[in-house]
Amino acid sequence: MSSQNNQPQVRRRRVFYIPGYDPIHPRRYRELYRKESQAQAKISGYEISISPKPSDTTYGWHVQSSQDGFDVEADVQVLVWSDIVRDSMATSIPATYMQLFRTAWVYVASGTLQSLMSLRKGPVIAALYPVVMLIVQLGLALALAFGITMLLWPVMGWPGIAVAIIAAWALLFLFRKKDNRLFAYYLMHDYAYSAAMRGAVPTELKQRLVEFTDHIRAALETDVDEVLVVGHSSGAHLGVIALAELIRDRGLPPDGPKLSFLTLGQVVPMVSFLPDAQDLRTDLQFLSIQDALTWVDISAPGDGCAFALCDPVSVSGVATEQKRWPLVLSAAFTQTLSPERWQELRWRFFQLHFQYLCAFDRPGVYDYFRITAGPLTLRQRFSGRNPSKSRIDHAVSKYRSVRG
Repeated sequence: MSSQNNQPQVRRRRVFYIPGYDPIHPRRYRELYRKESQAQAKISGYEISISPKPSDTTYGWHVQSSQDGFDVEADVQVLVWSDIVRDSMATSIPATYMQLFRTAWVYVASGTLQSLMSLRKGPVIAALYPVVMLIVQLGLALALAFGITMLLWPVMGWPGIAVAIIAAWALLFLFRKKDNRLFAYYLMHDYAYSAAMRGAVPTELKQRLVEFTDHIRAALETDVDEVLVVGHSSGAHLGVIALAELIRDRGLPPDGPKLSFLTLGQVVPMVSFLPDAQDLRTDLQFLSIQDALTWVDISAPGDGCAFALCDPVSVSGVATEQKRWPLVLSAAFTQTLSPERWQELRWRFFQLHFQYLCAFDRPGVYDYFRITAGPLTLRQRFSGRNPSKSRIDHAVSKYRSVRG
């Protein structure tokens, strides 16, 4: 990585946050930012505050921060696709079980599951969890139906079977109602959405990504100092697609803001390893050689829901000799969180997956609020830093085709 002048260059910044597969209203991210930024500022000794933006067709907030003797303003906008997520989750119980078998078939029959397991077992176990949980729920419902049938058949005959079926259905309905604690349906819909087209981008999402690209392009034509795109979880590969399209279509303004891309807790291989993900693999390859872009990928081995320290370009088998991005670094949860905090979070897998957006009580090189509201560009902040020694950067995917 070329050396950069570390004289602060940012007084004004536009930040675009792309969430993962999440049906929750984007106000959740504003409240998370407000709460966690205050906690981090208190720990790290800087000032930060947020205020709502005037109501318009977008959703975001305004940030003011004083860090290292510099005042910085940032406007954060959530690029929303939660409505698409909700629509994809609006399926019946039988339809969800059809998704289960169809998704399992896509990953197993294509050999993708075997490739993913050789990469990182944590996120694969997370992917298998909803399959196992839903099968267990179905088994319990069938066992209940069988038991009730055996109990009522001598007394009621055929009507007893109807009672058994109703009871089994009620149990399955109860499981689904409690999914805010079990997450089986939620995760199943997540993986099924990516697998539905074997890695190709669904039409409705492709249209939304065009809108994302338009928002980012408009920001690059303003007088801010940096435009920072943050892709979290599934939002990482959406950011790859949006930015690749932006640069490929018109390029970047020669005297415009610095363009930066931060990916957090990415799960790119879950999609890029699928047979028909040629478009995503093409965009990964394209983005990895862009000199005008800065791309830093942050993850942590403690995050069992992410492909931690896996270079998404290299493991997808599309790295070229010209590759320069992403810079793969570890958030090192076991070092940046106190032993007490780590023990508290260690088995809270979903909370750990969102830790990148939260305060660290022993902050290291990674600080989300310095990156989004501090005076250094992403390239300045990580200038001269070597990638994590424990990263995985060799080709793993069975499918490596790209568009010509």
